[in-house]
Amino acid sequence: MFFPHPVIEQLDDDQVATWNTHFAGTGHERPRAIEEGVWRRTHDPANAQQSGWSEDEQGRRRIVHYRYRYDLDYTFPVPRLVLAELYLYTSALAPKAEIDEYRSNVRCWLTEGGWRQTDDTTWAKGDLRVTVTSHDTHPQDERASRQTPPGFCSLDVVFVSEDFAVTRPVRQMPWNVLAGGIRIRDQRGNPTYADDLRELSRHLPFQVEIGCGTSVEAGVPPLHFLHQAYRVTERTDNVMKQTHPFVLSPSKDTLVQEMLLDATGKADELVTMFRDSFLAKPTDAHRALKALHDAGHFVGPVLQHNFDLLAARAGLDEHFVRRYDQKIPPVPFHPEAKALLVVGLHADRREVEKRARDRGMKVFFIDTEGLEEFGEYMPYPLEGPQDGDVIVKAQAAPTLVALCHHLRVSVPVAAPTV
Repeated sequence: MFFPHPVIEQLDDDQVATWNTHFAGTGHERPRAIEEGVWRRTHDPANAQQSGWSEDEQGRRRIVHYRYRYDLDYTFPVPRLVLAELYLYTSALAPKAEIDEYRSNVRCWLTEGGWRQTDDTTWAKGDLRVTVTSHDTHPQDERASRQTPPGFCSLDVVFVSEDFAVTRPVRQMPWNVLAGGIRIRDQRGNPTYADDLRELSRHLPFQVEIGCGTSVEAGVPPLHFLHQAYRVTERTDNVMKQTHPFVLSPSKDTLVQEMLLDATGKADELVTMFRDSFLAKPTDAHRALKALHDAGHFVGPVLQHNFDLLAARAGLDEHFVRRYDQKIPPVPFHPEAKALLVVGLHADRREVEKRARDRGMKVFFIDTEGLEEFGEYMPYPLEGPQDGDVIVKAQAAPTLVALCHHLRVSVPVAAPTV
């Protein structure tokens, strides 16, 4: 695999302007040319249904952390969007016999994939490097005083592009997340269901928190696409089996195998989320929010969990609140906001809504409480709503446009070009 790796082979002038306006530079609360994700899958009594935990089957762990940097490349006659740097870290903790078999398989995949060994733990192919390191006791466990289960050991497989600087914060990211413990599900209260957002008009002005719902409506893949691409959760086409168990056994982890046998092909899959996010356009939902903001009914920045920047590209200020290393992110609530409107959010973090309630704000949700998977509808109830909250069980775009009509606010028919 060679870098820069093409993501979009040819950009037009509007796309270049979109990149330079919204994705380039460092003057934001996060670098917007970076895509990053981390999963830690552990055996624990609290997640027994998904992890397979039992008294006789416990102690396994799997960590996946990726960090990619994108850029424009002008070495060809036309500008391209490229993957400039890649970092993909995997770590598996399992019984020694399974790790031994896994390490043997990795060696076979290195040979089959045509990798060239450069030292005891490192192999090279093109501009990509991979290190394979085994540990009886993982250094991060030793550092954190975590006990390794008897008879267990671990194997780390790390892919990195040649010029990527693996800094300490990058190395520590997944372990800091692991140290934070697993997420405990919220206890849902008794929210009220409504057909529309008419009640919100009695709690103006409001602020907005956005999840992936508006992005999915714009054609961006849902989060479970990443779960599948990184092989962190087993998927099934049987919608009655909704637990989606964790991939914890090294024998079921095909991510490393796919990277070693065809890194270029796998990279094409792994950049899908960023590419589709970049190509997506603001929808009627984003345009309605912009119109409501211009009319003074919606105040403050959009509290954003997505990295597609669709709200920003519709002309709204965004504040990114999804953090892996902060359980309670800083939340810039507008002092005049009387309500919080949560749009299509099924992220793990519920702290924004909790803080809003603590401020006396009324919380409204727009959410379909379901998703299409393998061509079938799967119920997906909201977890966090409490007594006094209001849920409109519908898609974002028509619901927000209807709110505009109710408030006599006109919605532009075309999105901005950049």
